[in-house]
Amino acid sequence: MFGDGVACGADVESLWRRDQGTRCEAKSCQTGEISTVEAAAQSHSSRDAGMQTDQSEETIQDLDLQKEAPVDYAGLLSFLQGVEDVVIKELNKNWISHAFDGFEVNWVDQNETVSCLHSLSYPEAQDQKLQVTSISWNATGSVVACSYGRLDDGDWSTEKSYVCTWNLDRRGLNPKCPDLVVDVPSSVMCLAFHPSQPSLIIGGLYSGEVLIWDTSRIEDPLIWRTGMTDDTHTDPVYQVDWLQDSKHSHNFQILSVSTDGKILVWQTQRNGQLTLVEGFALVAQQIPRSMKLKKRTRGETAVGVTSLSFSHFDPSVFIIGVEGGYSLKCSTAVETTAVPRTGSSVPLKAPAQFAFSPHGGPVYCVSCSPFHRNLFLSGGTDGHVHLHSMLQAQPLISLQLSKKYLFSVRWSPVRPLVFAAATGEGEVQLFDFGKSSQKPAVSITQASAQTPVYCLEFNIKQPQLLAAGDATGMLKIWQLSSDFIHQGPREMNHLEQLANEVTD
Repeated sequence: MFGDGVACGADVESLWRRDQGTRCEAKSCQTGEISTVEAAAQSHSSRDAGMQTDQSEETIQDLDLQKEAPVDYAGLLSFLQGVEDVVIKELNKNWISHAFDGFEVNWVDQNETVSCLHSLSYPEAQDQKLQVTSISWNATGSVVACSYGRLDDGDWSTEKSYVCTWNLDRRGLNPKCPDLVVDVPSSVMCLAFHPSQPSLIIGGLYSGEVLIWDTSRIEDPLIWRTGMTDDTHTDPVYQVDWLQDSKHSHNFQILSVSTDGKILVWQTQRNGQLTLVEGFALVAQQIPRSMKLKKRTRGETAVGVTSLSFSHFDPSVFIIGVEGGYSLKCSTAVETTAVPRTGSSVPLKAPAQFAFSPHGGPVYCVSCSPFHRNLFLSGGTDGHVHLHSMLQAQPLISLQLSKKYLFSVRWSPVRPLVFAAATGEGEVQLFDFGKSSQKPAVSITQASAQTPVYCLEFNIKQPQLLAAGDATGMLKIWQLSSDFIHQGPREMNHLEQLANEVTD
């Protein structure tokens, strides 16, 4: 349709040269005629480098025909049907091939080193001998918050405490000067940043109250609170979380867990109050028979709830840890009303459905696997971590990580076989079931003199970061090596094998 061509040059008489010649032949000139020559052109040949004329009607029609060229769909279908059997056969051969078993692409240098990136603290809290009780990363992964209080013995229910935040991406980060400090009249036991709004954070207090702060409001960050009503917890709140509203997916409700045996769901109101919309109660008389409590008393015996973790695959299923040493599988979809308890504005339901083999002491942490619907971890004051399947009462694996308490255990958000645990000896232990099911891959000393580490959290947005807080009031940010953040090729298969093990 198109072809190369050479057009003849156009010859145009120069009016300027003629005028110059006329002026050179002026009669008044005392000198002879000045000869001139055009020296601007370096070549006598020329070539078009682009189209300098309008397209002809014929060319435009050719272009339109090219754009609207028909596709032979019948022929394409016939071709695909003809090669289908051959392609499927080759794909099946590749599927059952073991040629690349165990092969892993090494994009970066693999190592197991873990380094301390930041050591953050609030001197005023440390002067009061306060401890880091909880940690949370915000939705962007750049801001970390910690709460100060006490988890050891002592009359500290009315002691002043703090919530502090640091932006790790801020230039000139001062590890001893938080970006925001919120004064709280009672010890803050737990924190949780909003999953999508980076400035909102919930706190649960020793007094039983639940508060919500907006960290973008420097002067007065408190925006919602439960207040001290008949619906408020009567014991310390040990965990808070954001719960997606089942009726309006863009809205979130607030979940609180307390050792008064209640799991409560709150809704924000325009008047700055949190109102109770749903609740659950753990009462000994309604616990499944598989859980044989050592002490059975008449009447309503509340079972103190210390921790909770929702399934990542079924939003109605959650695991709780209780002071009696048990882990319980629960559901928000239950209809059974708990043993009547006075003082609640809404009827409380009995959520427990199945009990798992107990620890030797209270369970203070549970964590559901982000990669398997049936696996979860539990840790207790007996120093053991149990790997459980929701389908069996007995643990798949039981590991003694400490001779003291274990207050926190968390699955990695990016490695299916990796989890972290905080021990009473001041260590943060990183386990990799792909390497060993008996000993940690790395054991980090967080605090000296065997000071307990109370809390830790992986950063979902920046998986190389792990935050841990201890009894000295220190919050440390650990940078994990590539070995702990890159998933292996057969890791999910290994996890499935662990989940399918049958215990006696």
